[in-house]
Amino acid sequence: MLLGRLRDPFINHRHRRLFHVLRVSLALIVTFAIVQTFPFQHSGWALVSTVMVMGNLPHIGGVLDKGRQRLAGTLIGAALGLALIILPLPGWGVQLGALIGIAIATWVVFGGRQAYSGLMFAISLLLVIGDGSQQLSVALWRSADVLLGTLVGIGATLVFLPHKATDMLRFLLADCLDRMARLYHTHTSATSAPGIDTQALFKAASQLLVKQRGLTDAVHREGRLTRGEVDELISYQRRMLSTLELLLETHWTTRAGHEQIDAMAGLRDQQHALARDLGTLAFEVRTGRPVTLEVTPFALDDFADLASTARAEDGRMLFSPSGYLWLNRELARLTEATARRLGGLERLPSRRLRRRAPRHGLHRAPSFDRKEGTTHGKRPS
Repeated sequence: MLLGRLRDPFINHRHRRLFHVLRVSLALIVTFAIVQTFPFQHSGWALVSTVMVMGNLPHIGGVLDKGRQRLAGTLIGAALGLALIILPLPGWGVQLGALIGIAIATWVVFGGRQAYSGLMFAISLLLVIGDGSQQLSVALWRSADVLLGTLVGIGATLVFLPHKATDMLRFLLADCLDRMARLYHTHTSATSAPGIDTQALFKAASQLLVKQRGLTDAVHREGRLTRGEVDELISYQRRMLSTLELLLETHWTTRAGHEQIDAMAGLRDQQHALARDLGTLAFEVRTGRPVTLEVTPFALDDFADLASTARAEDGRMLFSPSGYLWLNRELARLTEATARRLGGLERLPSRRLRRRAPRHGLHRAPSFDRKEGTTHGKRPS
């Protein structure tokens, strides 16, 4: 029972800071126990490596990516350092060889995803050669310490309270969709210009997009979604947010245009239906269900004549109603495209999330209160 709760993705995500602290502490305890039990020399480097590979990355994908780069950089750098020590070179020759190797590595990884490998290559190389007169045994021990610390860090992340970057992306995506649903519903239910609450929702959704972008490599390393698939999901959300921003501005361009929009019977019902679809999409993603949502089509035929003939009191043609209607339809189209793309990701649904969701009160998608503009239904923080 306790083990099931500790491996619950909802709990792991909610308490990821605490679990990461515990994970790093346990990894250090294991490393310290190993170096105390076995005769490791220069063992401080093992402890340093454990902390460096785990760092501030609370999820498996990030540590795997960083650990892989650290292992590659360490092995190559240590191998070159050992070769420079073994070869009959003077002290300045060893230092020159190290300088050339670091220069080449810096050139190769510059601006790429393997920058950390280049950093670890340089650190390992300099660690092994020391001042150019390093003994072979010292170089070997230091290399072994770095490898030990790296492997312990990776192992602790995989075994102890594992937290997946894919789950973190899933919750961030669901939260972003949920905020967009609330933002859209608040906008369509408002009787005055957008205020602080609307701006706060928009800012929060934008921040969630930035966080998702930072998870791309980690999610790819876990093997459930590719970088291209993550980029595509982020692109859809970014375009939806941009459309929502334009909707806010278009709706309040002129009072006359606003009155024309209010006169369109049935428009608010379609908007509320789209807000509910966005909330349902967020619910399906958050609970690990296969995405089967069919977005309600946003029909504009009933409003076309009124929008095309809208005029101000002075007889001037109003373009706001037409643009506003088009933006609503575009938001519906992007929502449908996002749902269809999510439905096509066979490895995104999670059986464990579906099984644990009822324990967190997630039985059904949250519904909107038309008067209050709020959602009813529990969501994990």
